[in-house]
Amino acid sequence: MKVKVRHIVLNLLWVSVFSPIFIYTYMVGTFFDPSFSRLDFLDDVAAFTLSGDTSHLHVVPLETSTALKKPVGVVYSDHSANSFPSEVTEHKSTRVLSAASEERQPLLNNPITQANESQLFAISLEEQHTLPPGKIEQKEQSVNKSYEMTEAADVQVHRIKDLLIRAKVYISLPAIKSNSRLTRELRLRIKELSRAIGDAAKDTDLPKSAFEKLKAMEQSLEKGKQIQDNCGASIKRLRAMLHSTEDQLRVHKKKTTFLAQLTAKTLPKGLHCLPLRLTTEYYTLDSSQQNFLDEDKLEDPRLYHYALFSDNILAAAVVVNSTISHVKHPSKHVFHIVTDRLNYAAMRMWFLRNSPGKVTIQVQNIEEFTWLNSSYSPVLKQLGSPSIRDYYFRAHRSNSVSNLKYQNPKYLSILNHLRFYLPEIFPKLNKVLFLDDDVVVQKDLSDLWSLDLKANVNGAVETCGESFHRFDRYLNFSHPLISKNFDPHACGWAYGMNIFDLAEWRRQNITEVYHRWQKLNHGRQLWKLGTLPPGLITFWKRIHPLNRSWHVLGLGYNPNVNQREIERAAVIHYNGNLKPWLEIGIPKYRNYWAKYVHYDSVYLRDCNINP
Repeated sequence: MKVKVRHIVLNLLWVSVFSPIFIYTYMVGTFFDPSFSRLDFLDDVAAFTLSGDTSHLHVVPLETSTALKKPVGVVYSDHSANSFPSEVTEHKSTRVLSAASEERQPLLNNPITQANESQLFAISLEEQHTLPPGKIEQKEQSVNKSYEMTEAADVQVHRIKDLLIRAKVYISLPAIKSNSRLTRELRLRIKELSRAIGDAAKDTDLPKSAFEKLKAMEQSLEKGKQIQDNCGASIKRLRAMLHSTEDQLRVHKKKTTFLAQLTAKTLPKGLHCLPLRLTTEYYTLDSSQQNFLDEDKLEDPRLYHYALFSDNILAAAVVVNSTISHVKHPSKHVFHIVTDRLNYAAMRMWFLRNSPGKVTIQVQNIEEFTWLNSSYSPVLKQLGSPSIRDYYFRAHRSNSVSNLKYQNPKYLSILNHLRFYLPEIFPKLNKVLFLDDDVVVQKDLSDLWSLDLKANVNGAVETCGESFHRFDRYLNFSHPLISKNFDPHACGWAYGMNIFDLAEWRRQNITEVYHRWQKLNHGRQLWKLGTLPPGLITFWKRIHPLNRSWHVLGLGYNPNVNQREIERAAVIHYNGNLKPWLEIGIPKYRNYWAKYVHYDSVYLRDCNINP
């Protein structure tokens, strides 16, 4: 009987004393031991029975300790998880628990809430334990999504590109070059990482192997960093090389500019031969053979008159040929060509032997303009002055590249300034179309004579689409005469294809305006040499703007002129040094000019002028 009572007492002690202590101790130990499976513990508690009673025990969990909280947020990013797969599940579950504990801390003071939270957590872990691996991963991603730190979608792509640049720089360093083993390793890493990144623009485009290659590259670069510890010396050497290269570039640019200017001034051998060949034959002609037909049309104001001032026979021929090929009534068009004494006979011979059909041609010698002398023309007086000639002939001693363009023989030629004397040259004409000798006409220009210039003198295409084509580009606005009378932001315009109203010119006495400003510029203080600056001043507020399609410029210096604009243009202009008859001409524009050259002419063949 005593034994039976003792057995009952021991059972009661086990149930009431030892069993709670054991369960309490077991739970605390397993909760803080991450290597212990909580699911096993919960299974053991649920299966615990007493005297055949299968009811589950209700366990009230411990209050969560705040002293041992895990950090909230990302413990390992997704990319680093790829490198440590065995630790992912454990850390992620810990992250979820600690984040949930921190967010719900105010509710944990209630024992009932603590019990419910623990049971819910146990149930979620039990469900996770029974889910397939793919489902577990999706569930973990959805839980962690709100706790992960957001980052740019292309962070890793930029990081890889930076590493590739660093690796290429390392390979070029002398200390790395001397280490053949590391050099081979870096080249291999560059090759591997370049293949891995491919054309990826976002991190999601990268393959999983890219991150392994990234880590390998970082390790190789760390080796290089330890070898190349003296970066300061390399920086100094690279900076010295940069300064030296910049100096060489400046020297080469200056030489290139000078040679381009020199080439522009130099007459090619073929173009030197041509006037000699033509002049020789001209003087073998009888006087009756040296005259042009239809000279009675030269002063008829009802016809279409063109003014062309040139000493380049081939260029003048292209202007005439291209113009006549597009007119409807050639017999109504008259060309007035003015040249210098040296090329007068050759120019006449060319057009006598290459008559452009029914078009009337007049070739004049500038020496025949007796009214054009230094007492009448200030510019003619200036061109003959020692100061101007010294300014030009000291070009070989000049150190300024920017001034080379002004030191060109055309600025010493009065032919270049005849455009300011059109009413004197054509006293009986009312309108004249002025053409430069470096243009090509692509359409019929007859409509320009019927254009209403609205009391303006000069019809021209404006060139202020870009800031450097405004007045302050050409005139010296630091001088009070210029700043007081003109607007530095006023729109410039182009010489080369201009319709002039000579009747309005005479009425407004434009030639006298030109003379007055030329006298004020005797020391070149208002503008440098050239005809556009005095043209801007002389025709200030007397310009009628034409549609831009009438005149497209830049084919003599700009290789990027819009192709559609060229094809739609009535006149294309090879302004600049890269003339189409020179070897330095821009090749893709040459054919627009060359198709109007009669290369089958015996004179061109004799002088070896070929396409």
